[in-house]
Amino acid sequence: MKTFNIPEFYRSSVIGKIKEVRKKQDPKKKDFSPTVLDFGAVRFYIARHFGFCYGVENAIEISYRAIEENPDKRIYLLSQMIHNPEVNNDLLSRGVSFLMDTEGGQLIAWDTLTANDIVIIPAFGATIAIEEELKKRGIEPQRYNTTCPFVERVWKKSEKLGEEKYSIVIHGKHNHEETRATFSRSELNAPSIVIKDIKEAYLLGDVILGKISRDTFFELFANRFSEGFDPNVDLDRLGVINQTTMLATETAQIADYFKQTMIQKYGEQYIKEHFADTRDTLCYATNENQDSTYELLKQNADFAIVVGGYNSSNTSHIVELCEEKLQTYFITSAKQLISSSQINHFNYHTQKYITTENYLQLNSHTPVSIILTSGASCPDSVIEEVLLKLLSFFEAKKTVEGVLLELEG
Repeated sequence: MKTFNIPEFYRSSVIGKIKEVRKKQDPKKKDFSPTVLDFGAVRFYIARHFGFCYGVENAIEISYRAIEENPDKRIYLLSQMIHNPEVNNDLLSRGVSFLMDTEGGQLIAWDTLTANDIVIIPAFGATIAIEEELKKRGIEPQRYNTTCPFVERVWKKSEKLGEEKYSIVIHGKHNHEETRATFSRSELNAPSIVIKDIKEAYLLGDVILGKISRDTFFELFANRFSEGFDPNVDLDRLGVINQTTMLATETAQIADYFKQTMIQKYGEQYIKEHFADTRDTLCYATNENQDSTYELLKQNADFAIVVGGYNSSNTSHIVELCEEKLQTYFITSAKQLISSSQINHFNYHTQKYITTENYLQLNSHTPVSIILTSGASCPDSVIEEVLLKLLSFFEAKKTVEGVLLELEG
């Protein structure tokens, strides 16, 4: 796989060594079991796969190149380049400005742009309408386009589904940048609708089976279907694609459900006429990170710490998986580790910050076992800072150098 030129301050000697050792031990990526770092007083279970993925490193390389190549120009990001505060804040500190917020709200008016300005397209991609806005002002959106190749693969799949006369169901968050970009393309190719989870899939299935009326459909899915969508006609042939950072198992569950719904309505012998198999739209990094999380959760740990941006879809799904098994703390950096007795973390469900006391349980037993992982947009350097700060709260412990030597065998 291609190696990207990303700033050194995003890298980590400790995390880099862990990943290097695992890569040598498992070059074909078949072992999803966690890395165990045993410091005596505390034991860490580190996910097999975590941190910057291909698409994120590609976006970072292009963004910093844009800054380097255009020292005397105004540089804009369409919106957050990736959903990580450390990365976005660094870009802002270098003079980059956001044109839009993450939900598409305009922060800087289009009319203020000139042909001399630089606009970076984020890893999530951009809607066709936004690309046209840039072109009207003499700005070429492809010059610094960081759209993830795996997102573009979903777009190509939607085009193929449209050519084959399938309507398109997008499993995603309808206000997410990636889903908006995908929808803008799929609606050109075929009738399209966005659903956020399996519960909404069940509702759409009831529409297909005639259990929910046409009028109720328009109420339930308002603002999430293409213009002219007719539930009495456009739900006859379906293909499922997804926002690449959604929970992979749920996308598969949704696809299976629609397949069974079509079998129920039309009969198994006609399934190929009414349902397209599209599971190859799942992102490899999302799959690897989620599979690694399932293996992490087989460990007998005291709690989990997940590091990443609070608006990161792929990170939030890792949090949800961990929460099913054990106490989970969602943080953006080591700064949230206030002390050995206090942690400031984020509740994804209520969208509120929480302070928890005695989270390390230092006096309860030894060793304390901690699951540690992150989303695909979190720098290794941030994970290292979290690891080292947690480690600093324990007294009788082995050195980092010694534990890494043990890991190498």
